[in-house]
Amino acid sequence: MKMKVLLAGLLASAGLFNNLSAQDTVPATAADTLVVLWSSGDPEVAEKACLMYTSYAKSRGWFREVILLAWGPSERLMSENEMVKEKIAALQKEGVIIQACVVCANMYSVTDDLKVCSVDVRGTGGLLTKYIKRGYKMISF
Repeated sequence: MKMKVLLAGLLASAGLFNNLSAQDTVPATAADTLVVLWSSGDPEVAEKACLMYTSYAKSRGWFREVILLAWGPSERLMSENEMVKEKIAALQKEGVIIQACVVCANMYSVTDDLKVCSVDVRGTGGLLTKYIKRGYKMISF
């Protein structure tokens, strides 16, 4: 593993590895990982704050790893609003990890809709706790 990381670093610094994603090289540190906790069901908050910042955080390299964790009303919005669906797809292409709470998704009857959009739907209470204990940077909308 150390050799792979060293080789990837040398190739990247030489400009030979430009298509390599951050997830394929050195794992992100806690200081370089952002978790965006998104619970608002307001489309304006989604478009003009949450999803925009999440995109910039990843695409501009502000954080190596960016995780968007949807809870509650944001999950319903994600399954129903076409603009939000498009932005989620764009985030996934940028390399943002998209996760959603299965309990909330089941309450809103949107679990299958989210899975069709390649959202990782799972239990997230313990997952969020793990992120906090690891010292990941957090922001919520």
